[in-house]
Amino acid sequence: MPVPRIHWHDLPAAALAAVEQHTGPVLEATTAMGGMNSGIAATLRTPAATLFVKGIPADHPQARHQAFEAAINPHLPTASPRLLWRVQEGGWDLLGYERIEGRHADYSPGSPDLPLVTRALAELQQTPCPDLSIKRADQRWSRYTDPGAVGQLAGDTLLHTDFAPDNVLIADRAHIIDWAWPTLGAAWIDPAVLVLRLLDAGHTAPGADAVARQVPSWEAAPRGAVAAFSEANARLWDEIARSDPQPWKKNMARHAHDWLTYWRTRP
Repeated sequence: MPVPRIHWHDLPAAALAAVEQHTGPVLEATTAMGGMNSGIAATLRTPAATLFVKGIPADHPQARHQAFEAAINPHLPTASPRLLWRVQEGGWDLLGYERIEGRHADYSPGSPDLPLVTRALAELQQTPCPDLSIKRADQRWSRYTDPGAVGQLAGDTLLHTDFAPDNVLIADRAHIIDWAWPTLGAAWIDPAVLVLRLLDAGHTAPGADAVARQVPSWEAAPRGAVAAFSEANARLWDEIARSDPQPWKKNMARHAHDWLTYWRTRP
């Protein structure tokens, strides 16, 4: 459910005042255009620093995902931006992050960003999963997975699960951001999620497979388990596209089926 985007100075005065207790006076605020899950997403310039702030109305259904994002942040690799503070005031839940000077990742075939992305993903998979109430993959995809196969999604790896290019910033390296959907599961699930985004960026299925194989967990993934997840993901994207038939969601559903066909028939 997309959140309508507003500008910084449209926030309630109480929320603005609470943020400035952490930042000092906000001299300039620039609204970010990308993303769909934040009511506020802005770069703030203050006398002491430049930082990034995102937020959502506290009563919005997706507010719980932002709470996950705040809870997981201290446990993430150093490449992910640090959460500096959290403000809950004026009916808003606001997160202040260190700002990374970068651009969104380019997933197109041959992009020099691809090795950086797979390296960041491989590094993430070495990160211990924190002792938090994180949803498990076998729970999250259980509605879409055959009962006899759902156990193959289980694991103890911390997963991001949303590798849209807007969620990866390229600077000196790839930085994985927007942790609204942390999940505990089999390590190869994140490369499987990335594959669909690569198809959306113009890769063939074999080409996307080759990129994903730069992540060790994908190279070692059990073929039957990947097939079960790919089928579940196709069912999930079908449901998403039916409930909200925006062109990009319909494209993702098509990519999920194309990938499933490839995986079932690959040598």
